[in-house]
Amino acid sequence: MEVIRLDRSHAEDYLHLRLEALQTNPEAFGASYEETISRKNPVEHTAARLDQRENYTYGAFVEDKLAGMLILVPETAEKMKHKASIFGMYVTPDLRGKGIARSLMEKSILQARENKELEQINLTVVTSNDSAKKLYTSLGFTSYGLEKRALKYKGEYLDEEYMVLFL
Repeated sequence: MEVIRLDRSHAEDYLHLRLEALQTNPEAFGASYEETISRKNPVEHTAARLDQRENYTYGAFVEDKLAGMLILVPETAEKMKHKASIFGMYVTPDLRGKGIARSLMEKSILQARENKELEQINLTVVTSNDSAKKLYTSLGFTSYGLEKRALKYKGEYLDEEYMVLFL
């Protein structure tokens, strides 16, 4: 397995995995599959997002196939430059439990620690996602809040737990 920072050249692979994520675990993402595919030229839209070098989009490759992803987004507003957030964590189901998510998280935490302005990383996780919460806790994240009914999918409300890692 290799974890690297993605760029424009990975747009098609990233979009394919993102669409898989939105179909496989729609409850875990704020975006929907339908919204994503309805964009005009979704590959170019994805490439443009990967070109945003202030964010860090990481991909985990297993045998040259993109198997996992996450995005580390440092805040840019003056009063919030001490924070970053993690979004879009996903590992393809047939490769879960093999340390891919941990490797992606460790890479993003290392990147955050290299940025001397950053003091904390925030993330949210659907409260029913026990395996993700266990991973985040094992990496030092702690819970600091709960948003009831944070997402609504097919008429069902999902709560999200807010977690933080102080660097």
